[in-house]
Amino acid sequence: MITPTPLMRLVAGVWGFKTLAVGVELGLFTRLAGGRTMTVEQAAAEFGLPDRPADLLLAASASLGLLEKSGDGYRNTELAEQFLVEGRPYYFGAQVRYSDLRTYLPWHRIGEALRTDRPLTWDPEAQQSMFDTADPEMLAQFWDAMFSTSSFTASALADAYDFSAHRRLLDVGGGAGAFPIEFCRRLPELRATVLDLPHVCVRARERIAEAGLTGRIDAAPGDFLADPALPDGHDVILLSMILHDWDEPTNRALLARCHAALPAGGAIVVCELLLNDERTGPPEAALMGMNMLVETEGGRNYSGAEYAAWLTDAGFVDVRTVPFDAPGANGAVVARRP
Repeated sequence: MITPTPLMRLVAGVWGFKTLAVGVELGLFTRLAGGRTMTVEQAAAEFGLPDRPADLLLAASASLGLLEKSGDGYRNTELAEQFLVEGRPYYFGAQVRYSDLRTYLPWHRIGEALRTDRPLTWDPEAQQSMFDTADPEMLAQFWDAMFSTSSFTASALADAYDFSAHRRLLDVGGGAGAFPIEFCRRLPELRATVLDLPHVCVRARERIAEAGLTGRIDAAPGDFLADPALPDGHDVILLSMILHDWDEPTNRALLARCHAALPAGGAIVVCELLLNDERTGPPEAALMGMNMLVETEGGRNYSGAEYAAWLTDAGFVDVRTVPFDAPGANGAVVARRP
């Protein structure tokens, strides 16, 4: 018999997110790193909470698969230990914090975005794009969030697609360099360039230096939307979580510049949360499309078939989709310049 229970689970989705977000804000999972357990009384004392809220937080976190009970205490599950402890290679907490501080409240006005077709997290009359802002705190939150999401996504992509056939990578709109850092750690012969806005390149150089890859990964200031041409000298171009920010004409123009920048035999890799061809899911891709309504002027999530058609029209051949599972993408559409 059909029941409204699935609808109640959707209603409760925000409760789950905010439980995760407050756990990250308090540093709960970081304090439990390395197998430490924490009782309700200890949590109350450490976080300055009354016993009842401390009990409810730990129980709710356990229900979400973030904590597990051990005697009278709670400890991290493997999920929390790997991805919610600060300092871990694929720490995901920055994405949680950004979503909580930047997009959560604007999402409360989603009806306004639907009616006006205007973003809610920034003002198009005052800024050229969401990436153009004088707010250093917001910028730091955004790029840390993107690095957080991109690091594991890069690892999953590297498992699914063999970059060893390439010698020089151009990461268009590469942010702080999470993808080339992951690839170059795996492939000693690979060199890479991150192309992004000047202030983003500053952050990229910091991350690259922290990874010990200065000299193998460059950060080239530029604007991939406004510059007439992309840097040449690369045999593979990566567009990861880029095209969902823009409308179809903008994306087609960018793919044409990618084609022009590649040598014969060069490859392009479009890494995204791909909709199915019927545009009915999966939820991660469809809901990210709704988030593009909140955060961009023309962005949306596209299907693999749409990307394949654009790539073919731009002159690429041997178009194929490589599926994988990651927080920032579920597949890559790969093609070659003949």
